[in-house]
Amino acid sequence: MRRMRVRTLLLLGLAAAAPALGQPRALGVFGDWGAFQDGARCYAIAQPIEAPAAAGWQPFAAVGHWPRRGGGQLHVRLSREKRPGSAVLMRIDGQSFQLRGGGRDAWAPDARADLQIQTAMRAGLDLVVETHSAAGLLVRDHYLLRGAATAMDAAAIACRPGR
Repeated sequence: MRRMRVRTLLLLGLAAAAPALGQPRALGVFGDWGAFQDGARCYAIAQPIEAPAAAGWQPFAAVGHWPRRGGGQLHVRLSREKRPGSAVLMRIDGQSFQLRGGGRDAWAPDARADLQIQTAMRAGLDLVVETHSAAGLLVRDHYLLRGAATAMDAAAIACRPGR
């Protein structure tokens, strides 16, 4: 089971990088998270351990880094397209964060929220993203945070400015 999750995580990292021009390079797999670099972008990424079956795409949670932009940016690909106007809520252990989103994607609303979320991810055990689908059903994507801090650090180091 563990080997299959690692293989799936590596495939997910490659799929997330597909639109980019460079060929992604695996920086490592850390617990339930992987770190990758593709050209000028580096990211830590994981797939949910529990989520509704996605329609034509792989759901993921990722923290991306770009050398010229500074700190990391959260990006969540939901397992189902969200209903227009529906809130996207992220819970990390006992903390809640409101995300902004559209279609099948969600992000932190600003740099301050990004930093707060990433700080909570480093100390947390579980991450849950909830919204309502276009069909009106509750969507709940559940991630484990084991290895997230190390994967985020690996991505940040690989894309630090001046490197």
